[in-house]
Amino acid sequence: MAKKQKFYVVWEGHKPGVYESWAECQLQVKGYPNARFKAFSTKAEAQEALNSNSANHIGKGNPAKPATRPAGPKNTRDEIIWDSISVDAACSGNPGIMEYQGVDTRTKAPIFYKKFELGTNNIGEFLAIVHALALFKQQGKQTPVYTDSKTAMGWVKRKKANTKLVRNARTKLLYELIERAETWLKNNSFDNPILKWDTESWGEIPADFGRKK
Repeated sequence: MAKKQKFYVVWEGHKPGVYESWAECQLQVKGYPNARFKAFSTKAEAQEALNSNSANHIGKGNPAKPATRPAGPKNTRDEIIWDSISVDAACSGNPGIMEYQGVDTRTKAPIFYKKFELGTNNIGEFLAIVHALALFKQQGKQTPVYTDSKTAMGWVKRKKANTKLVRNARTKLLYELIERAETWLKNNSFDNPILKWDTESWGEIPADFGRKK
């Protein structure tokens, strides 16, 4: 018997609306704090629910309670949004020679790579995310970005790299790039979800440089 289609309402997520598959819904709620969403049997029910208060359908009496995700595998690689980019950084010493890269999450095919004489891992993670966002902005894509760095996600959210790396001739070009990244974040909006890679459940992020001892 064919599985009956469900329709997913996202009240609070990256982009609220009605979605016709769990994969589309997941794209909007994964990595979004206190996302609120629910599955319905028909599109008409879903559309009606979207136009009403989410508390009428989930968490009634406790509006702050997040929606329960549809039944399915929990904390497995089935949750990964494969149509995405993964970014990571590596540093030989901290500070030290720093590299960052972005790869296709599914195939690990390289998308971009940068190397600097002196930097830190957090700076690399931050620049990698912004590099991906700027690239997809140019291409008009809403491709999700995976990172395993909560620190870098926080810097991107605040549009400021909170680094104490020394400013000198060796870091001059890197600081210029950091300032360009901060300016880009302040002057541009984007719809790309920035998602936390679940290393504990999924293993190393596909962009990992593979140099951990």
